[in-house]
Amino acid sequence: SLPAGVNRVEAWNSLQWLENTKSTWTRLVDPVASRMSDASLEGVPEEAREMMGPMLGIMRQMNSMSFGTQLGNALAELAQTSLTGSDLGLPLHTTGAAVLLPTHLVALAEELEVPARDLFIYATAREAAHQRLFDRVPWLAERMISSVEEYAAGIVIDYSAIEEAARGLDIENMQDPQRMQEAMSELQNMDLSPKIRSRNENARTRFQTLLALVEGWVDMVVTDALGERLSGAAQLDEAWRRRRATEGAEQALEKATGIDLGSPKVREATNLWHRLTTAVGIERRDKVWDHPDFLPVAEDLDEPAAFIDSVLGGSENDDFDPIAELEEQLRKEAEKRAAEGNDSDADDDK
Repeated sequence: SLPAGVNRVEAWNSLQWLENTKSTWTRLVDPVASRMSDASLEGVPEEAREMMGPMLGIMRQMNSMSFGTQLGNALAELAQTSLTGSDLGLPLHTTGAAVLLPTHLVALAEELEVPARDLFIYATAREAAHQRLFDRVPWLAERMISSVEEYAAGIVIDYSAIEEAARGLDIENMQDPQRMQEAMSELQNMDLSPKIRSRNENARTRFQTLLALVEGWVDMVVTDALGERLSGAAQLDEAWRRRRATEGAEQALEKATGIDLGSPKVREATNLWHRLTTAVGIERRDKVWDHPDFLPVAEDLDEPAAFIDSVLGGSENDDFDPIAELEEQLRKEAEKRAAEGNDSDADDDK
């Protein structure tokens, strides 16, 4: 029921994809990069900080360069494999266009051994659905980016794997070449890379839930639109899912930022949207996007029944106005707080 969100179609190459999505990537990764640089030095004891002096600044620069290299490599790989302007389910560009990368689509069609025309139709439908959602749900892009910013603010670097490996080394045995070789072999088989954690894990969960809801909604509407019109739609849908789960660039981005862009709960989200459509119809389903407070949360993806019941509300003939319901809820809460305040004042008078 959402109106169309694009006014033209554009064909990009890898460089154009990078240039036109750079501003969004900057907003997404700058907070993470800044916090990563600071967090990496927080484990240094105060005495060591004083001794290092100006070296701390150099280390921050080196950390930033290391993060930038990781991120640059991941984005370069994404630019070489992306198929549309919203391939990741993120609002990466604001050009008002439906964007395709034809060279990449042709290469993927050959890899999948499917007609290129069918893949173009399928990819175009996905891009149109994404842009319809991003254009007509104005709060969505900002909500996703602000969740990443909140997650970044709580980032800490976990060096426990390195510390545990160090504790396991017996310095006295290092004099024995054979024991040293054995210890080195054990270390090589261990993942000693620092782990990225955040004190604001709920923000990451919120972001990944939004990502799954976007991709699940797109999966559903594209399947409904193409299912009887494109003979290979089911095969293309499954190939798209496999590609999403195994994309190397997304995994590199996760390692660099700690955020999984692979939307691990897309199947659950797609199932939720299908069941909601069956229960309330297309129009009431899409009104859920009117406000972020009416969207499913992470728990609803696994157990959607309660959420569907909340949208059903009264009878099928009832008008569903989520904004009005939210305003009514806020009004009742304000009245309750005012009543509690009056009771408190009355107790003070006594």
